[in-house]
Amino acid sequence: MADISNRVDINRVLMQMREMRDQVQPSDVRTMGAGMVNPANTLEGALRSDTVNQTSSTDKVSFSDLLKQAVDSVSETQARSGELQTAYEMGDTSVDITQVMIQMQKASVSFEAMTQVRNRLVSAYQDIMNMPL
Repeated sequence: MADISNRVDINRVLMQMREMRDQVQPSDVRTMGAGMVNPANTLEGALRSDTVNQTSSTDKVSFSDLLKQAVDSVSETQARSGELQTAYEMGDTSVDITQVMIQMQKASVSFEAMTQVRNRLVSAYQDIMNMPL
């Protein structure tokens, strides 16, 4: 049973990551359906690459900004969890134990996901640093 709840929490994290990815991608890519061809992959799109580069340069988000957003989101989730825990412990009748437990699990899963991302980044960095010149 715990495996199913972990899967649901992981799916929520994946949904959040997809939403963040969609925010970063240019709007013309987001609005395309699953079966549509990306105009940038066609000959016409290649011929207009100079206009694409001009418009996409303003839409770009740096990796550090994206990573900072993710860390801030995890921090916000943990802060909300702490607030709910404190409110419940203080006897606030508007806070239910199920809300507290769900928020604690969200904070735990988001922190675990961020830890996995950090581990992969460190591993990629080490792999790059160990490459022969």
